[in-house]
Amino acid sequence: MDPRLEYDLWLSRRQFFGAAGLRLGPLALAALSAPKSARAGQQRVHPALPGLPHFAPRAKSIIYLHMNGGPSQIDTWDYKPKLQELFDTDLPDSVRGGQRITTMTSGQSRFPIAPSKFKFSRHGQCGRWVSELLPHTAECVDMISLIKTVHTNAINHDPACTFVMTGSEVPGKASLGSWLAYGLGSESDDLPAFVVLTPSWSSKAAAQALFTRMWSSGFLPSRFNGVALRSSGDPVLYLPDPPGVTGRDRRRMLDSLARLNAHRFAQLGDPEIQTRIAQYEMAFRMQTSVPELTNWNDEDPRTLEMYGPDVHRPGTFAASALLARRLVERGVRVVQLLHRGWDQHGNIAGDLPAQCRDVDQPCAALLKDLKQRGLLDETLVIWGGEFGRTVYCQGRLTRENYGRDHHPRCFPMWLAGGGIRGGELVGETDDFSYNVIDRPVHVNDLNATILHCMGIDHERFTFKFQGLDQRLTGVEPSAPVHEIMA
Repeated sequence: MDPRLEYDLWLSRRQFFGAAGLRLGPLALAALSAPKSARAGQQRVHPALPGLPHFAPRAKSIIYLHMNGGPSQIDTWDYKPKLQELFDTDLPDSVRGGQRITTMTSGQSRFPIAPSKFKFSRHGQCGRWVSELLPHTAECVDMISLIKTVHTNAINHDPACTFVMTGSEVPGKASLGSWLAYGLGSESDDLPAFVVLTPSWSSKAAAQALFTRMWSSGFLPSRFNGVALRSSGDPVLYLPDPPGVTGRDRRRMLDSLARLNAHRFAQLGDPEIQTRIAQYEMAFRMQTSVPELTNWNDEDPRTLEMYGPDVHRPGTFAASALLARRLVERGVRVVQLLHRGWDQHGNIAGDLPAQCRDVDQPCAALLKDLKQRGLLDETLVIWGGEFGRTVYCQGRLTRENYGRDHHPRCFPMWLAGGGIRGGELVGETDDFSYNVIDRPVHVNDLNATILHCMGIDHERFTFKFQGLDQRLTGVEPSAPVHEIMA
């Protein structure tokens, strides 16, 4: 067969019409390859979509602190003093209300109530009750809006984490960070728009696996994937050029490769070819930007002290929190920290304090650090897990130790910074921290709130896929939590 006829048969309708219009590959290549001085006043490497943001944003970037595994709300933020009188009594059927439970406790003959062994006290002008496990965060409660009544659809970790990050339990959807990178781009030309950090954790218990779908672009173009920096060793592999290869050699090689890719894009119109062009260029820029990013010699010793001693250990939560500040300071749109080890089915007395020690001082330091640099008003900080824990004990119960199973019906999350009014409290749970009795907030309401702070109307922010106008917040009704907005 004539190769020209074979090519015409292979060409799809979309590729035909794409090839009939303006060639975008060379334009993208020119913008990426130009030196910074030549690009002044021109389009950024990560531009926003036309028409976005929909309205004036209160926040320019977000730092999402995800406590993977589900922190126990009863031992951290949801103070339930009456439970002390009910130690080792059975959870009333009227409270449980036939709600589903996991297979890990469904075989128990009873569901004994386990009050928190940790002391709570009031803090700040708002008088917020906070566990003794979070003394540093307690100092910042007047900067924080706490939502006690977040609830989700999923009861197991993988679908729950997928849901909180993508708005769906079904894998394949785009993550929150990818949506924001797609819609708003980034102010940094030398770093990715969306960066993911996976710090180490102190609990010795086995932790749930992390899946890349939590920072995947899903159906969005793959250039909007989160870029995960490594928690040990070099943050990015192969940053140095190989022996015998100079920066000029690498520049010439990438220019030649970009021309080949641009030629192929002109033939096929495949957007993933543009992704390759952009990612090769970004990798080249990161050879310079990442070593500078991770070199803390310019940090004030008082700032490092504020984050705690672990800040000097690469890959810890403290080091990652400081790195998150340095990333948003350099124009990165979304930074996601995923801290594992919060799945306390047993040994809460040992594991939960260790986890809280990992994050408490760095979280408080991050808020204070952003504020003193004038960045908190334009940076939205979110803290929370994928669900909460049960009031009843899993396994053996004593006054000094116990475990808790998964509980999706109510759990706390807090927000601070851009667009958020500090010291606010939204929602209330029953005396058992089992059901919401006032102002339920669905995970998709929370995501709508985040988008709103970033200047996006969640109902108008869509992407056509599989014949549907896909949204981060799904198709069921959801709305921002306006009570916490400044």
